[in-house]
Amino acid sequence: MDEQIITSDYSKSNKKILEVKNITKVYKDRIVLSDISFDVFAGEIFGFLGPNGAGKTTLIRIICGMTPPTSGEIFICGKSVQHNFEKAVINLGAMIENCQVYNYMSGYQNLVYYANLYGKIDHEKIDEIVEMVDMTNRIHDKVRTYSYGMRQRIALAQALLHNPKLLVLDEPTNGLDANGVIELRETLKIFSAKNKIAILVSSHILSEMEQLCNTFAVVNNGHVLEIRSMEEANKKDTDKYISIKVNYPNYASKIIFANLNIMPEIVGSSILIPYNKSTLEEVTKLLHSKNIVIYENKIENKSLEELYLDILKTKK
Repeated sequence: MDEQIITSDYSKSNKKILEVKNITKVYKDRIVLSDISFDVFAGEIFGFLGPNGAGKTTLIRIICGMTPPTSGEIFICGKSVQHNFEKAVINLGAMIENCQVYNYMSGYQNLVYYANLYGKIDHEKIDEIVEMVDMTNRIHDKVRTYSYGMRQRIALAQALLHNPKLLVLDEPTNGLDANGVIELRETLKIFSAKNKIAILVSSHILSEMEQLCNTFAVVNNGHVLEIRSMEEANKKDTDKYISIKVNYPNYASKIIFANLNIMPEIVGSSILIPYNKSTLEEVTKLLHSKNIVIYENKIENKSLEELYLDILKTKK
C-alpha cells in the first residue's frame, strides 16, 4: 500500500515525536500489518481506529518494543526502537493491556516504586500526578481494594511519572464510569497541550475518540485505510450532510428519490441527504412545490462514527 501521511496544519510546524516507517508484521503465513507509515507530533492526540483483529494492538506492541516488526522501523524522538532501544523508550510512557500494579502495596507505594526505577522523581512530582489522575482520596489504600477503573488511573500515573514525550494508551477508558471517562479525556487534552506531549490512543469508543483526538487513522486487515485530521474532516463537503425537518418525512423521501434519484435517510421527522450546495437548493425547491412544510434545514458534520463506517465501506 502506498505510504499516506496526512497531518493537520498545526502539526506541520511542531516537533515530530513518533515516526512509524513502513511497518510490516507477519506471523507464520499471516500478514498482520502491511507497510504502515504515519507520524505523530508534539501536542497531537492521534487516534488509532479499527475493528477487532485489525492490527491495532500489534502495532502498539511494536511501538513499545514489546514485539519486533518483520520489517520497518519505529523512531521515538529520532531514536530507533529497534536499534537504540533504551534511548528511544526513555521518552515513552505506555498503558497497555493489563495494569501492572502490585496488589499488596498502596497506590502511592506503587508510584514510589516506579519513580525509584526512573530516578530523580521526587514526592512533589508524584503528588502532582496523583492529583492529575484524581486519586488523591484513595492513593494510600491497598491496590487490592481498587476498582478496575482506579487501577487504570494508577497505571496512567505510572506512565506519566517521568515526563514522557510520547504517551501510548490502549483502551484507556476501560472500567471507568461516565465521570471518569470525561475527567480522563480532559486530563489528557490539557496535559498534551500544556506539556507538548504526543499521545497515541487506541479505543473502540468512537464518540470519545471524536472528542479527544486531533487526528485519526482507520486501520483494517493490517492496512491503514485513511489518515485524517478532525479539522480536515469538519471542512470537507463530502464529510457533511443536509438535515431537513419536514411534516411528512416518508412522503418527502419518496418525492426526492423519484425526482432527484437521491435516497434520503429518515431520522425521526428529519430526512438526511449528502451535502452539496446545489442539492440543498434543488431539494428545498422541490419540497415547496409539493406542499411539504420545511420546519428547519441545516448542514451537519458527520460524526467520527459515520466517517469511520464510510471509510471501512469504501476502502475495503
